[in-house]
Amino acid sequence: MPAASLETTLELWSTTLRQAKQRIRPLFAAPSVAASTNAFLDGLLGGERRKTGWMRAEAAGDPGPWRQQAILGRTHWDAAALRDVVRDYILETLGSRDALLVIDETGFLKQGKASCGVGRQYTTRTATAASS
Repeated sequence: MPAASLETTLELWSTTLRQAKQRIRPLFAAPSVAASTNAFLDGLLGGERRKTGWMRAEAAGDPGPWRQQAILGRTHWDAAALRDVVRDYILETLGSRDALLVIDETGFLKQGKASCGVGRQYTTRTATAASS
């Protein structure tokens, strides 16, 4: 199977992200909240190595992080409905009667010492999807 060109791959990703944004749009009553949600997703998927609220806001052209922070803490939206939309998308895209999802609950303890405020973190080792 030949590999897709970079341009083709990027266009596919872009189209898929646009479709995902369209799917979740009905979950937000106000168009401005939907737009902020789209900017939030773009920021999370962006090229910045660190994704602080200020950096995401700057990338979105916002004067500060408040608009995007509101999505997470002050805006009313149905998390269960979002979960259902994501689940339906995954089943449509990746679902197969023969599929098997394996989640490995082993992990390791990560302990940071180089950054301010870094404490112990539990990190999983693997999560694998396989199809038989």
